[in-house]
Amino acid sequence: MSSTDVLREVQQIPVEGRSPLRFYDYAPNTGSFAEDARAGLSARPKTLPAKYFYDARGSALFDDICRVPAYYPTRTELEIMQVHAGDMALAIGAGALVVEYGSGSSLKTTRLLDALANPAAYVPVDISREHLLNAATRIARAYPSLPVLPICADYTAPFNVPDVPCERRVAYYPGSTIGNFEPASARAFLRDMRTVVGEHGAALIGVDLQKDPAVLQAAYDDEEGVTAAFNKNILHRMARELDAEVDPGGFSHEARYNAEQGRIEMHLVSDRDQTIRVGGRGFALASGESIHTENSYKYTLHGFEALAAAAGWTVADVWTDEKAYFSVQYLT
Repeated sequence: MSSTDVLREVQQIPVEGRSPLRFYDYAPNTGSFAEDARAGLSARPKTLPAKYFYDARGSALFDDICRVPAYYPTRTELEIMQVHAGDMALAIGAGALVVEYGSGSSLKTTRLLDALANPAAYVPVDISREHLLNAATRIARAYPSLPVLPICADYTAPFNVPDVPCERRVAYYPGSTIGNFEPASARAFLRDMRTVVGEHGAALIGVDLQKDPAVLQAAYDDEEGVTAAFNKNILHRMARELDAEVDPGGFSHEARYNAEQGRIEMHLVSDRDQTIRVGGRGFALASGESIHTENSYKYTLHGFEALAAAAGWTVADVWTDEKAYFSVQYLT
């Protein structure tokens, strides 16, 4: 079943000083979460899908991660946008409809919108309804004449973009989230993105680059413990939304660098022998056994160019920071 099959409602969200937002709700239901949790905990090794990090609390925790000193991606990408947004806007051209995948707090979006000439509309897409509406309302107030059309959806599944007249559609995917996909899934996702933007569309994608593993380890296992709280939030959601029997305090956060795969992995490691129960089914974990919750692949410029080409894209331009920690890439 596609996301378009489960549209629940289209709402008019009032915003002071401008026309209302038209809000499209394709949010996955609780049944999907339960099914994915049971499937992941049945697997060997055990997994849980990272997309379920992002309820309102998880989204707020991720915003906190972005402010942690060791977490370089957000700070570095913002610097790239500050310096090069004008060049990006020239490449995109006037009258673009911007579809932002995993929009979150839309932190970097304003830098792009400020640089674009007469954008046709802004379509933020996120799985966290409350967080999405808060961010979309803030953007709408800041840009009173810009149509803002938020879509609550799992953007890895099909969804419909509102039909708005524009010169071209541009997919905006900041934050290095493309690295959360396995390479084969990343290729499929990029092919789907081509379908969304159409024949004359383009994409602007944040891509984290390979670097010293010590820098990565510090970024994904911060001393403040914010990433640990973010990782454990998926267990809290299971207890609250699925009535699961699970003790988040019985797990420890662990970030591992997998040199062979070129990725950071996030795990929840069981501190003791225990059983998680979801929907009447029990899933035993031995002490030291982990639940693999997320990957974050780090690319070389050549490696991502090859990935994009396999999905039918051409990398037309690349902007990086001085340390070459991060890149923003323009695909056509």
